[in-house]
Amino acid sequence: MKPLLVLPLVIPMVTAALALLAWRARRAQRVLAAIGSLAHFAVALALLIAVSRDGIQAIQIGAWPAPFGVTFVADLFSGIMVVMAALMGVTVTLYSLWSMDPEREAFGYYPLLNILLMGVSGAFLTGDIFNLYVCFEVMLMASFVLLALGGERAQLEGAIKYVTLNLISSALFLAAVGILYGVMGTLNMADLATKLHGGVSPGLATTLAMLFLVAFGIKAAVFPLFFWLPASYHTPPAAVSAIFAGLLTKVGVYSLIRVFTLLFTQDTAFTHGLLLVIASLTMLTGVLGAASQNEFRRILSFHIVSQIGYMIMGLGLFTELALAGSVFFIAHNIVVKSNLFLISGVAFRLRGSYDLKRVGGLYRSHPVLSVLFLIAAMSLAGVPPLSGFFGKLALVVGGLESGAYGVVAISLFVSLLTLYSMTKIWAAAFWSAPHENGDQPAERPAAEPRVGMLLVPIGVLAALTVAMGVGAEFFLGLAMRASEQLLNNVAYIEAVQVLGVTR
Repeated sequence: MKPLLVLPLVIPMVTAALALLAWRARRAQRVLAAIGSLAHFAVALALLIAVSRDGIQAIQIGAWPAPFGVTFVADLFSGIMVVMAALMGVTVTLYSLWSMDPEREAFGYYPLLNILLMGVSGAFLTGDIFNLYVCFEVMLMASFVLLALGGERAQLEGAIKYVTLNLISSALFLAAVGILYGVMGTLNMADLATKLHGGVSPGLATTLAMLFLVAFGIKAAVFPLFFWLPASYHTPPAAVSAIFAGLLTKVGVYSLIRVFTLLFTQDTAFTHGLLLVIASLTMLTGVLGAASQNEFRRILSFHIVSQIGYMIMGLGLFTELALAGSVFFIAHNIVVKSNLFLISGVAFRLRGSYDLKRVGGLYRSHPVLSVLFLIAAMSLAGVPPLSGFFGKLALVVGGLESGAYGVVAISLFVSLLTLYSMTKIWAAAFWSAPHENGDQPAERPAAEPRVGMLLVPIGVLAALTVAMGVGAEFFLGLAMRASEQLLNNVAYIEAVQVLGVTR
């Protein structure tokens, strides 16, 4: 089963390489991308099943024993994240086959998408801090080109802001890695977990923690480091916005959860208390920004920020139930947020604008699309029995059990404002009469047949949203097991230490 640990990286890498070889054959690239995404998802699902059945899996690449060399580790949390990344790869690839323009396809859209998926999968599976940095850089390069691909003015403006802030984050990350190695003499995360808890003062550990908090905080778009996201995520095609919304900030959140459960737990009263404050401010600022917007994707972009606050809330509370709520909420949000961006792309194709003042009447002309939007929107707001309700319920109960009444009150208030902004989109784009100059398709000859095909991946994600709500007992149970592994990291450390003994 251990080769499964590297296949989630190898498959997108090989798919990207083959698509590059077929540079002049657009049809071949599309076929390769579809096959590669399905294979990636199958392997990711097999890995999660193996980890759930057999426990934490680890493998050492090359001839060096752990803690040296390249280590890959999969626990339930990373297994869940790899499955979600692969699922987004499948749905966005299928959506792209019917929505991406030939010009972007001709300039390497599908190879770039697979390189991005390779970097994301690597970030979730690596057991080494430096290799986590490498995976971040792979993601950054691919995402920057995807963001700028097409060369439209708004795209280039958003791409400059995006890459500038992320380069700053990368520089801080690399500096933190260098200092950590200089102090500890290792970058293997399992080895660091042992040494940081026994051989370094709490003050030094907290200082290192703050460096990583800033570096990963920029990647995750937490308060006050989020302003680059709403300025860039609404500029590329909807498929690119969807994969960004689903995965990129979640890699930052994953990294925060990983290092603040495995490495930096020496002074939780300070570090995790600070995380709780950041979570509250992230929720508030994001939802207030969303409520003030009148453009479909800008509202959704600000909601990415707001929802990140809920994920960090569980980490800040640092209890088993709260962390399980974070894990469940991340999976839910990846599905729902990506789906909302895909739906916004269909609305644009039908009405030629993302401006809510120019979009209307979609419920009358396209009731299926409207119902799919309603499912995703209500789930984002936390309406039962959809998936968002159960994620927020676990976080609220965890907060009440911990006595964190302030952050619980903020989370409930933010849910109400989320519902308000979602109903604003519903009223303007779907329920109201068609607006003047906004009732013509953006691509009149091809709009209707393509819209029908675009509803397939959207419908799959909407069905999964309902399934995660109806089957919340199973999914929350899996999240609880992942939370147990995060809080009791002995098994993670031992799985890696064995590689140093047996090689």
